[in-house]
Amino acid sequence: MKNRLRELRTAKEWSQSDLAEILGVSRQTVNAIETGKYHPSLPLAFKVARLFGRAIEQIFEDQEE
Repeated sequence: MKNRLRELRTAKEWSQSDLAEILGVSRQTVNAIETGKYHPSLPLAFKVARLFGRAIEQIFEDQEE
């Protein structure tokens, strides 16, 4: 799954640790999502979308298409 999480996070000048604290996950989880090694759960994806004021589809993109 491709995503824009790193781009959105850096635009806010947040570290991975900052974002992890806001989302209630570990910094390693944020890193794994950004690098495509981990796909977030649906509740976490919705939380990310709400945080950045975007639709899930604007942040996460299915690469199987």
